[in-house]
Amino acid sequence: MTKSVNPSEMKRITIFDTTLRDGEQSPGAAIEPEQKIIIARQLAKLGVDAIEPGFPVSSPGEFAAVQQISRELQGTEIVGFARAVRGDIDAAVKATQDAARRRLHLFISSSDIHLDFQLRKTREQVLSIAREMVAYAKQFVDEIEFSPMDSTRAGIEFVIEMVEAVIAEGATIINLPDTMGYAMPDEYEALFRTVRAQARGGDRVRYSAHCHNDLGLAVANSLAAIRGGATQIEVTVNGIGERAGNCSLEELVMAIETRKDALKAETGIDIAEIYNTSRLVSRMMHFPVAFNKPIVGRNAFQHESGIHQDGLLKNRATYEIMDPEAMGIPRSMIVLGKHSGRHAIKHRAAEYGIELKGEQLDEVYAAFKKVADAQKIVTDDQLLRIIGESTDRHEDPYTLVDLQVLSGTQRARIASVTIREGGTGKERTCSAMGAGPIEAVINCIKQVIPAAAEFEDLELHSLSSGEDAHGEAVVTVLHGGRRYRGTAIHKDIILAVAQAFVGACNQAVIRTGIRDSEAEEQTG
Repeated sequence: MTKSVNPSEMKRITIFDTTLRDGEQSPGAAIEPEQKIIIARQLAKLGVDAIEPGFPVSSPGEFAAVQQISRELQGTEIVGFARAVRGDIDAAVKATQDAARRRLHLFISSSDIHLDFQLRKTREQVLSIAREMVAYAKQFVDEIEFSPMDSTRAGIEFVIEMVEAVIAEGATIINLPDTMGYAMPDEYEALFRTVRAQARGGDRVRYSAHCHNDLGLAVANSLAAIRGGATQIEVTVNGIGERAGNCSLEELVMAIETRKDALKAETGIDIAEIYNTSRLVSRMMHFPVAFNKPIVGRNAFQHESGIHQDGLLKNRATYEIMDPEAMGIPRSMIVLGKHSGRHAIKHRAAEYGIELKGEQLDEVYAAFKKVADAQKIVTDDQLLRIIGESTDRHEDPYTLVDLQVLSGTQRARIASVTIREGGTGKERTCSAMGAGPIEAVINCIKQVIPAAAEFEDLELHSLSSGEDAHGEAVVTVLHGGRRYRGTAIHKDIILAVAQAFVGACNQAVIRTGIRDSEAEEQTG
């Protein structure tokens, strides 16, 4: 799909990740220092060129996290973030002193509205501070990045004047941030071209773009910056950040990867680690990824339309411009819903070793449509149940018969679960404890189903409001290198989770053929 490009024409784009600094400034996204270190390790594995791990002067915990990341990640450039304030610079210098490669990133406002109402300083005062602080920082490190904050709302003449001043004092990277996500792509591209062409010494430094997403233009503006001469783009995983967030790492990288022919640019990102990185950040920061989020959203590579499904089953390139599996995203392109056609039903059944054709397929399809009309999406466990009812060829390997949970403020949660094995009809009851009711229930089910898959992910959604609200639980499990998803809806959300987990395990059992007795033989 991507046209071949002469390697000599390619421009290498540096990926500067600020998930742990700007991203963590998202309301409610604060994480523990230990979690920062785990995410930083994954960012290094992903292949980002530079990591801005925090704001060292802001707290002792923040300082310690930046310090440990600097010591541990010797193969990645570490960026010390600081206001144009001596104390900030000292903290950033000390926190990053053990890094194999480091730079300092200084910033000060440049727009009149910031100068008048935030800093309450004149342009001359701000220029003086910028010069003095860049000169002060230069004695500690060779690489100095400088950001005239809110540059897209400042006059171009003053931005050029500030850029000239800091270059003269030793700045090596000029970042022109669209702090409020205000710029249009053509304006942002022109800003880079003008500063590069008109600022004295502008041809001796590198240029960086830092875009916010208030108007949904962060990725578009970052690509425009590349066309304008920027060779570094500042991003966050999942596009998190203040207000509407920052330029999304995964969207920017895949835009460059997919359209190399148009952009004549490349990155050093290992795209196979994109999905793992997205999931890790989402979990640790407790920030869910929107279903329709490009690249990593649940619906990004899923198709419900019968026309689309038919085309995909014949040739993936008909309706996909990227390969999700290359990014580590589980292959689940077909979503069964009311718009799905017979080809999709037949294909999904075949994946479980069930051949449907002729009148049998028509009967299953008619029953499927009734369920799909009522609830929009039909999960695999529901489809298998429909097939069983229509063909008498299938019975759930395991059925949840009873569940009880005891909770309290001063005690561990205790659960008891009874499950019936299909075919034999034998029922087994087990009890278990957990830090929470869901953990206790899952621990029970794993005792009853020896082949139970690894509980990987849980999504909870409220489907209504009020005291009689129904909750939807979507459980994803991992078994034999494949992912299976079970869904259940109930007023009791714990029961819904249990039913969804059993449903996902049933899918794994049916696909692999492993039953209770076989699992016992393997372990015995």
